[in-house]
Amino acid sequence: MNKPNGYLSFQQTLTPASLAVNILKGFEKSYRQFCLITQDSKTRFENQDWAGVQLANKERLQSYEHMISMLSSKLYNQLDSPKISTALWQKTKSYYSRLLAGHPQAQQAETFFNSTFSRLFHRQGINPQHLYIQSTIATPITYDVTALCYNVPIGGIVSTCIESILHKFRFNSQWRSLSDDVTAIRKQLTPLIKKHCFRHIELIQHVFYRNKGAYLIGRLKGKHQLPIVFALLNDENGNLYVDAVLTQRDDLSILFGFARAYFMVNGKATSQIIAYLNELMPSKPRYELWSALGLVKHSKTEFYRQHLAHLAQTNDQFEIADGIKGMVMTVFTLPSSDTVFKIIKDEFAPPKQVTHQIVKDRYKLVKEHDRVGRMADTQEFSNFHFPRQRISAALLDELKKAAPSQLLITDEHIIVKHLYTERRMIPLNIFLRQANPTQVNNAVDEYGNAIKQLAAANIFPGDMLFKNFGVTRHGRVIFYDYDEIWYMHQCNFRTIPKPETYEQMIASEPWYRVGEFDVFPEEFAHFMLGQSRVKRSFMKLHPELLLADYWRQLQENFNQGIYADVYPYRKDKRLFHK
Repeated sequence: MNKPNGYLSFQQTLTPASLAVNILKGFEKSYRQFCLITQDSKTRFENQDWAGVQLANKERLQSYEHMISMLSSKLYNQLDSPKISTALWQKTKSYYSRLLAGHPQAQQAETFFNSTFSRLFHRQGINPQHLYIQSTIATPITYDVTALCYNVPIGGIVSTCIESILHKFRFNSQWRSLSDDVTAIRKQLTPLIKKHCFRHIELIQHVFYRNKGAYLIGRLKGKHQLPIVFALLNDENGNLYVDAVLTQRDDLSILFGFARAYFMVNGKATSQIIAYLNELMPSKPRYELWSALGLVKHSKTEFYRQHLAHLAQTNDQFEIADGIKGMVMTVFTLPSSDTVFKIIKDEFAPPKQVTHQIVKDRYKLVKEHDRVGRMADTQEFSNFHFPRQRISAALLDELKKAAPSQLLITDEHIIVKHLYTERRMIPLNIFLRQANPTQVNNAVDEYGNAIKQLAAANIFPGDMLFKNFGVTRHGRVIFYDYDEIWYMHQCNFRTIPKPETYEQMIASEPWYRVGEFDVFPEEFAHFMLGQSRVKRSFMKLHPELLLADYWRQLQENFNQGIYADVYPYRKDKRLFHK
């Protein structure tokens, strides 16, 4: 009988060699699918197929899980004894390591091996005998700059250099006015080139696609180096133009920020691209670079390795994170790190009506959705081990009270059965209490922009209290509490009815019917604008957020297929929008 289409073929008796071979075949099939989805990003960009972009992002994330599920199910049925056998898996891992010698995606393939083993045995037996806790790839990832990048001398005429390097990237779209773009770019770059005596423009040959944009990324080279990014967009007629040129390291860091959707860029060159980007952004954690390119599972591997290294180099204790305690999550951190750990509580205090599965589903929604730079990316872990002596007494007491079902306590470890990790930020409510007037104004503006941009991505935050938002080191405001998010099209935005009787006027509870998805924007002011200086800034910058008509218009835009532009850089960086 023929096997179902897409299934891998296995020998009836699985030896360590055949196990290793078939796991590697599974990885390679999964990675081919990743690359196939990625390579169509150029066509989607040129056709302005923005709905297709969102579907492709989701499909690419799900394809890895699909392959792991399919492979582990098949292996489970083929194994003589579906239980952990140290000898079998030691030999399998050893053989697999030999197969990876010289493999172009060796480190990602190690992660795939880990995923397969963990799925087979429900994440038990997590130790170096079975898994690649540390990579066995001794050679650091490097890149061949001549193969990876275009390099054009600047020479005496800056415009000629700019036009020459842009022409190296072939698009089927016509340029709106390349000469105007080149002139604007020359005006911006010439003072910088003269100041630092730059001699070359170097750009990665592969275009980075995300949402509506295409990005050419590289560096200005001379005695010193600076990153350079050309941000390309299509106009309403489908003509190509350069919208912005970024040359500051902070701009590049924000472009690759942890609150953004994943880029699509040539998968076959991923390792080399990571090595190159790491030089451009040496302070950004390497695991965030892997994640930014859509390799989210390997990003988890890199994060865990960095976490272990950090523990080995420090001795502070994990403690409860700053901020108001949440009703759904217990959050803790290690003061010397930039990560928070979030555990779903066993029980939720009223008025929360969500379930554990709803919370998990909403975190998954955020993972697969366009985060438009306003929702923090998370990583989901099972059976995460913490050294017991590094857990503070107060934190351990809190965990025992809030989520005892999630804990396994041994003499050496506190093992959390399920948690999320996230970049640490300053809670917005704490930031506003400590901020000066200028900082308050900027933070309130960022807060309003965050809500508007989330709405532009079809996300209504639900609970918009300041405690659910954080402030990054760049001053950006990011949403990070997902248990009450809805899609915009689910919401019924209403104006509060005017009372018609005295009884209605003095009623302590709403006298009108309120449906599950009814939202009254007028009420936002009551919950958000208690501080007078915050209220002044908000009413000056974003008063429309308190109007139901504003939100209904956003819904109508979605119904008509109108997708708002959200730029991953500041307005003053745009060439023709000063």
